[in-house]
Amino acid sequence: MAQLSYREAVAAAMAQEMRLDDRVVFLGEDVGEAGGVFKATLGLYDEFGPTRVRDTPISEQAILGACMGAAMTGLRPIAEIMFSDFFAVCWDTVVNEIAKARYMSNGQHETPLVIRSANGGGARFGAQHSQSIENWAMAVPGIKVVAPSNAADVKGLLAGAIRDPDPVLFFEQKAMYGNKCEVPDGEYVIPLGIAATPREGTDVTIVALANMVPKSLKAAEILEKEHGISCEVIDPRTLVPLDTKTILESVTKTGRLVTVEENPRLCGWGAEVASIVGEELFWNLDAPITRITTPHIPLASVDVLEDMMIPSVDRIVDTISKMD
Repeated sequence: MAQLSYREAVAAAMAQEMRLDDRVVFLGEDVGEAGGVFKATLGLYDEFGPTRVRDTPISEQAILGACMGAAMTGLRPIAEIMFSDFFAVCWDTVVNEIAKARYMSNGQHETPLVIRSANGGGARFGAQHSQSIENWAMAVPGIKVVAPSNAADVKGLLAGAIRDPDPVLFFEQKAMYGNKCEVPDGEYVIPLGIAATPREGTDVTIVALANMVPKSLKAAEILEKEHGISCEVIDPRTLVPLDTKTILESVTKTGRLVTVEENPRLCGWGAEVASIVGEELFWNLDAPITRITTPHIPLASVDVLEDMMIPSVDRIVDTISKMD
């Protein structure tokens, strides 16, 4: 296995699928020779040329409209929306067109379309370029939602998303682009809807996503060493479909649930997880469900303020150490 960064794994997955399937094409702003604003698609233009890797005007509506049409007529397009915040200007296309095409055509049209986007905070880009919008996406029937926490999962899940027959929103946590880990060589695919358990434990279940996963793993180490608390960390990887089986089995074992969410607290994805666990396992719980989130306020660009808002290792440790 090779050591790849999170951003290198994006290009590796796309190149893998583009070599295997001529129908896979890629559209976005500055994604060609420039390799994307985050340099996550370097080399694709050189290998596949301007027919399959196309720079577009600065128009999110145009990018998604073109990709939706391409998907409905036989291609398997990948679109890049530079920052996930910019979904706000093309949300009608996602919600009312892409998400509903199969349903409203009675299955006559599939839309095998992946929309990649840089998501989340930690890079000091301010309130309009740092939002975590997984909770926006979860609320829309008809789309799948993926948010990987490491480079290996980026490669496997992005390949799985490209092969999926339904539209997928693929959120890449922008502060993680430089993070490296071992990534399997050759063809590598992870089916959507299967959670990972990067750490097993017996006392508390922590469900975390994307950049909150490494923070939760670090917190779990400290809690074990300094407080004798054994934490099991679950990474859903995909929010839609959600692997409820893995989460429920873990909470059945531990009796406690903590969600760690980068998105704002109100209507965050952790609220849905808490609701499911509360309905299914109320009598198995030994303590109230706890959610650790970003406050329901716009994210600051000042480093010290942004760090105060987004859940940190210290906040996770402090919250769990005080649980009943």
